[in-house]
Amino acid sequence: MSTDLHTGRLSTLAAAFVVARRDFVAILFSRSFFFFLLGPLFPILVGGLAGGIGQQVKQSADRPELGVAMQAADADAMVRAQQLLAPQVGPAMPVLVVVRKLQPGENFDPAAELKANKGNLAAIVTGTPAKPVLTGPQQRIEDWQGRVALLAAQASGQGPAGFPPVNLKSTATSKADQTHSRTITAQGGQTVLFLLTMLLAGMVLSNLVEEKGNKIIEVLAAAIPMDAVFLGKLFAMLAVSWVGISVWGLVGGGVWLAAGGNLASFPAPAVGWSLFFALGVVYFSMGYLLLGSIFLAIGSLATTVREVQTLSMPVTMLQLLNFFFASFAMAMPGSWVEKAAMAVPFSSPFIMLAKAATDGALWPHAAAIAWQAVCVAMLVRAGAAMFRKRVMQSGPAGKVRRGLFRRAVST
Repeated sequence: MSTDLHTGRLSTLAAAFVVARRDFVAILFSRSFFFFLLGPLFPILVGGLAGGIGQQVKQSADRPELGVAMQAADADAMVRAQQLLAPQVGPAMPVLVVVRKLQPGENFDPAAELKANKGNLAAIVTGTPAKPVLTGPQQRIEDWQGRVALLAAQASGQGPAGFPPVNLKSTATSKADQTHSRTITAQGGQTVLFLLTMLLAGMVLSNLVEEKGNKIIEVLAAAIPMDAVFLGKLFAMLAVSWVGISVWGLVGGGVWLAAGGNLASFPAPAVGWSLFFALGVVYFSMGYLLLGSIFLAIGSLATTVREVQTLSMPVTMLQLLNFFFASFAMAMPGSWVEKAAMAVPFSSPFIMLAKAATDGALWPHAAAIAWQAVCVAMLVRAGAAMFRKRVMQSGPAGKVRRGLFRRAVST
């Protein structure tokens, strides 16, 4: 372990490691750690309910579209049939969009149109109302087969009693289905990341306030660089958080697998599941360090538990706004709103994890992680300077405290 030969003080990184090891061991083997592991039961329940409601809202607000590519008279007849039947059928009736009004004898490839379409087109019906052909993903066209038959029967003047047979032509997938499924994955990743960050980041604040009350923090601050104290505590709490997440993941994953769960039943992210989980680890760590550095700075201002609650509440509300901002930016890819969410360090982990689910490009993640690391370093230095200014003036930083710290390190 390296030391500064001129001052006898540990280097910043070495001192940070000592503080991190001390805090990590003390928390991990404490009696309260077991109750900490039980903590996420209620947030998981709330998150599950919120996710279910959000999915229902998404499905109702972003309905897939059914394209029509027929001759002009047939296309107009299908549109009139949809307008007539929609009030009776309700949301189950597909939204009808005229893709093209074909000329007599004109060739049209619905599979190519689905692949090139950048909107929310899920399937295309061609042919005539008497002999419709529905092209799209297998699951989608099977689900819409009866509804297209109802539309075609109404458009051909036969009414519901004369359903024509609908021929099905399956494609691998459509742009609408792919975008919709990846959006679900992005929303789920953002929600889990936010819940874990808010659940675990508060440990930093409680730990610092406790040590400030019994003067341990002053001994540390007098013996080693304050930046090292902040770094050590941040990474100790991050390590404890990852222990908790690992336990929760193993238990929850075991229950899920025992119940027959499979990742194949979930929409795959654009970067693949392995890289998506790896980026989730990185972005949780960055989000935790960013929020934890703010909580450490708050701890330097607070002297009582009441002050802690008063000062931390605005930060919690602002972090909630950052989450909503990232969720809003996810719906506007390529816009200045998305770029602003990437630039704001506290919303950047949320929007970047969502982007990993919807976009396969990797270089934006390297840039975002580097930017977030720079912000963590700046916040740690600013918080340490604030703490040093307020706490180090509360008493002399004498040789006794340095000796106490060295004895604590040696043991």
